[in-house]
Amino acid sequence: MNKPNPIKLEKHGPIAWVILNRPEKRNALNFQVLEQMVATFHQLDQDPEIRVIILRGEGKCFCAGMELGDLAALIEKKSADHRERLRRTILYGQTATNILELCNKPVILAAHSYCIGGGVDIACACDVRVASKDAVFSVRETKLAFTADLGTLQRMPRIVGESWTRELCLTGRDFSGVEAYRIGFVTHLLDDQEALFQKAQELAQEMADNSPLAVQGVKDTLRFTSDHGTAAGLKYVAQKNAAMLICDDGIEALTAAIEKRKPVFKGR
Repeated sequence: MNKPNPIKLEKHGPIAWVILNRPEKRNALNFQVLEQMVATFHQLDQDPEIRVIILRGEGKCFCAGMELGDLAALIEKKSADHRERLRRTILYGQTATNILELCNKPVILAAHSYCIGGGVDIACACDVRVASKDAVFSVRETKLAFTADLGTLQRMPRIVGESWTRELCLTGRDFSGVEAYRIGFVTHLLDDQEALFQKAQELAQEMADNSPLAVQGVKDTLRFTSDHGTAAGLKYVAQKNAAMLICDDGIEALTAAIEKRKPVFKGR
């Protein structure tokens, strides 16, 4: 009997829902999940019909982190080159989180209940994070005697600042959805799972209603500026807008404003 796909993909108009689908394992990450994550986001990045992506978990929680059995297998000394094999495995895991940030389409995380370890790595790579009040986050790697290595240490300081990052990562303690909202890790805190997914859908629709060229330009410019600094970022966005402002979507936006109607953007 074939195992169910660890990643489910649902498309609703311009919005794609990517769903971690191992509810019996609390959506713990393993190599199959990471491989499927890379394949799914690569597919969506190339899909002209999709404008926004929502990432959520099936079942009782978003993600309980890396599967402990896989972690144990990684640190077993099976061969003389086990350290190099481990390094390459970590780099591949980073590919699976990097693809969320590198994807041209905005990615919204909708987290309920546990979002632990690798789940936080994924969360940090998303563009927007929303959570339910029962959410529990933790950079748990410190308590397991290793350093978070899939992007949290690189991305969380840009989200919540250095001080909160250091406290949360050095202690490895749990922090609630309420605290995550208070420090700015999530932008909205919802009462329950139903309200959470509804809010994610509303945000995605607001983004999808805008010109996809502009939305993708914002994400691209923010990413470029984060890597290269303000001065380079300003030159980059000037070049980008010089090319984009004469596009069909730009003309449609101005025409719609003059005609006092809602614009219909086509991404060209």
